Amino acid sequence: MLEIILLLKRYFTENKLFIPLKAKLLLTTFLFFSIITISFSQTATIKGVILDENNRPIEKVNIKTNTNGTESNANGFYIIDIPVNQDVSIEFTHISHKKVVSTFNLKNGEEYEFNPVMSTSIEQIATVIVNSNRRKEVEGVITLKPETIRKIPGANAGVENLLLTLPGVSNNNELSTQYSVRGGNYDENLVYVNGIEVYRPFLVRSGQQEGLSFVNTDMVQNVDFSAGGFQAKYGDKLSSVLDITYKNPYQFEVNTDLSLLGGSLSVENISKNSKFSGIVGARYRDNSLLVNAKETETNFKPSFGDVQGYFTYKFTNKFHLSFLGNASLNTYNYEPQTRQTNFGTLADPVALLVFYDGQEKDRYQTLFGAFKGSYYANDDLTLHLIASTYHTTEEEYFDILAQYRLGEVNTNIDDEDLGEVEFSEGIGSQLTHGRNDLDALITNIEHKGDFKINDNRIEWSVKYTNEDIRDRLVEWEVIDSAGFSIRPPAIIPRNEQPYTPFTGPLEPFQNVRATNNTQISRLQAYGQWSKRSTLGTSDVWYNAGVRVHNWSVKGDGISSSNQTVFSPRAQFAIKPYWQKDMLFRIAAGLYYQPPFYRELRDANGVIQPNVKAQKSLHLVLGNDYSFKMWDRPFKLTSEVYYKNLSDVNPYTLENVRIRYRANNSAKAYAYGLDMRLNGEFVPGTESWFSFGYLKTEENINNRGYISRPTDQRLKFAALFQDYVPNMPNLKMYLNLVYNTGLPGGSPSYADPYEYQNRLPAYKRADLGIQYVLVDEKKQFNSGWKKPFKALSFGFEIFNMFDVQNSITNTWVRDVNSKRQIAIPNYLTPRVFNVRTTMKF
Repeated sequence: MLEIILLLKRYFTENKLFIPLKAKLLLTTFLFFSIITISFSQTATIKGVILDENNRPIEKVNIKTNTNGTESNANGFYIIDIPVNQDVSIEFTHISHKKVVSTFNLKNGEEYEFNPVMSTSIEQIATVIVNSNRRKEVEGVITLKPETIRKIPGANAGVENLLLTLPGVSNNNELSTQYSVRGGNYDENLVYVNGIEVYRPFLVRSGQQEGLSFVNTDMVQNVDFSAGGFQAKYGDKLSSVLDITYKNPYQFEVNTDLSLLGGSLSVENISKNSKFSGIVGARYRDNSLLVNAKETETNFKPSFGDVQGYFTYKFTNKFHLSFLGNASLNTYNYEPQTRQTNFGTLADPVALLVFYDGQEKDRYQTLFGAFKGSYYANDDLTLHLIASTYHTTEEEYFDILAQYRLGEVNTNIDDEDLGEVEFSEGIGSQLTHGRNDLDALITNIEHKGDFKINDNRIEWSVKYTNEDIRDRLVEWEVIDSAGFSIRPPAIIPRNEQPYTPFTGPLEPFQNVRATNNTQISRLQAYGQWSKRSTLGTSDVWYNAGVRVHNWSVKGDGISSSNQTVFSPRAQFAIKPYWQKDMLFRIAAGLYYQPPFYRELRDANGVIQPNVKAQKSLHLVLGNDYSFKMWDRPFKLTSEVYYKNLSDVNPYTLENVRIRYRANNSAKAYAYGLDMRLNGEFVPGTESWFSFGYLKTEENINNRGYISRPTDQRLKFAALFQDYVPNMPNLKMYLNLVYNTGLPGGSPSYADPYEYQNRLPAYKRADLGIQYVLVDEKKQFNSGWKKPFKALSFGFEIFNMFDVQNSITNTWVRDVNSKRQIAIPNYLTPRVFNVRTTMKF
């Protein structure tokens, strides 16, 4: 082996394929630069469980390739490394069973799960090359590796954090796990876990209230994401699909992840007869590290925690029953004290100084459970029955008095009062009150089927949903400026103090009160056909399907309504027999989004039962170009898209809170270009660079087209992985995001046609440094490291360039000029975190 390594090294040197460069870590400027270095062995991993015809694990199966070999353990589990980017045949043999031969072609670092069933009567030889990504590519689906998700740093690390590095996916708030895709809002994204749709909280209005995403990354086995043009088998939303698959354990394993932001623990195991398997994950998160670094001094006591479990029992080799459960409790206690925000220019600095009194107490409790029965009639027919219940109780209580001073800042360097407000141009106060309660119970029952006939595949589903939502909304706001109460701008007569006395009644600047008891029943169904074939010398894939969705709305004081929509969709992909590896695809469809509860509730909190489904005619053209550069694999993915939207439900967006008009009074469009280049920029690691261009506008009540609240014109992101050449166990993960500013930050009552200003661009870089002591390739048979399957320590720098990003504005009045001034509400500054991960 040493001779081979020396020969490879000499070959690379003589042919100048790799030029080793120095990697530098500059702690004083929080930068870590690392560039392409010498090549290490490039392998992919295949693992799985070998079963017999009765679904029992087979021990001591010999697994071998031309260069490697291993055998299965008592649970039938095996793992083997193979060379990459070439056809590799693997032979499975056992004295009591007929051999199985399969051929694989995988990429560097890729992990592929293959679970063969060994027969006692018929020899099985698979002649089809297994390429794990091709089926997803033709569907326009991006597959993300769970290992990458768990390593990439971020203030809200997880699946959603990695999605933000993809083109077309945006979020200008690192404290939130919500995301918008190609001009859609946060409510337009589908999320599935093991084929079961999951939901997000209703009342959350800011990122720091969210806590944990539903998806537990320690339990994730596979992540698929589509940014548009998805198939009929997915639900009725306008923007995207995130399809998560949780693990089916094959051995006992414990994973832990600890940091200053909290921790997670997961335990997984499988019974000796392989009939029962389960994985349980618990998480705790505390955002104090991030929120206490902001400019507002607070007594902040957050507590976000959840427990999830996924269990499967195999009654027979044909019938499996699984359960997915989740219990979460998020409590958010917020008691602001003071805030000082400096803004303006160097020549004319201005400061806002705020003194707070009062507090906010929020509580979100969620229980979710789903049973899924799967019947594998034969190799061609699979049937599923899914029943799920989601119950959430949410409370949002606050009374906060903010008294402010707006004035000039002392810029005298020699003065002991440097930075203090010397002269007040505006003095005022604001009192906000809220007593919001929501109780939602959502129940689903669904049948799914999958039938294969030769090269044809037919999938279908029928689903019934009942949503019972009880909601009380009480919010009001009183604004005072220099002792004079400010009336809402739309109310006549307006008060003009202090210049003109006003004797009319005092009214809150904003006042929303509503109580709703609403029931929504839904009946959904879909059917779709897929086929793989050839056209001349080219491989082609077809998909066509249709969805139907009927829903009815009723409730106390609500006039009943009933509506139905049909959603046809189709995809076509072709891979020409060219020297260059090119894949072309086109997807088109009529996508509907029947209103969920939030979309039925207008700005005053009143339910509007006759709200129509928003409609989008969607067209996507895509190309995948796979090639080699520096003798390593790369892929350039490009997509252009166009959406023509009608019956649009206009909304306002403040932080992450969406308020709809609930009147379908607009039409809109969106078009853009998404590009992503991914590959091994550094040997043995995957990195990518993303670029997105988007333009989306809406026309409300035929007043003309203006930018939508999610018009994220330009997007650039990069995810870069590297290691130190002489210390390959010292690894670096860099997450960069740049988004141009969104239209927003306007006063809550502002007419969007009169206010089209944009917030500043969102710029963020998160850096993670990790030292790996133990991993799959570095195990120990003695000493204190023996119990570990994986062990690493590191630190993270969030927002390492300390960029001041803002998500909203606070508006204050200057009594002298009677003008309103926008004070930016900044997000998190630079924050340091330490982190350790362990696997047993």
